[in-house]
Amino acid sequence: MDLETNFSLHHYYLGMFLPIDSLFSTQGIMVMLLASYGLTMWMFLTSAPKIYTIMVCDLEIARQFYQGLLELPVAEVPLHYYYNYEQNLGTEALDSFYVSTTHNPTTAVFSNSEGLWYQLKKNAQLHIIAGASYGHKNRQRHVCFDHECLEDILLRVQSRRLKYKIRRNQPLNFLVKDIEERIIEITEIDN
Repeated sequence: MDLETNFSLHHYYLGMFLPIDSLFSTQGIMVMLLASYGLTMWMFLTSAPKIYTIMVCDLEIARQFYQGLLELPVAEVPLHYYYNYEQNLGTEALDSFYVSTTHNPTTAVFSNSEGLWYQLKKNAQLHIIAGASYGHKNRQRHVCFDHECLEDILLRVQSRRLKYKIRRNQPLNFLVKDIEERIIEITEIDN
């Protein structure tokens, strides 16, 4: 066997296991682009922060509580919220006991990016929106679906040595007194 035949045979055997020409065909390039897009999206979505949503009666009082008393740092709206990746709030399943039924523009905001945004933990953010009803004796009511979120907030309340009272552990419900002696009821919605 001469050198030229040996080289072409070697190239032939290599081509059986590594189809170079099909990789650089139009179809091969499209498959590689789709695979890289899928990998990029997976990396983007797995690194996105976890979002906890809390519905409140009054956004300004909530700002004073979360930013002032609890000293949560203000956060940017996460990029995946712009693409509506996060689940919908599911307000149709809420009891009117928790949600305000008035159509006041300051209390009926359910837009994803509106409201207040705070950094709760390293990879967890708090999204505060208006829409909750007032509690007993016109208490400020803050409602949330996530038990873990409310536990983190309770830990923050305890670390700031604010006056609080746990009313129920499952679903979690506790009262907190702010600087102006307002009672804020923070409650988990049991679904």
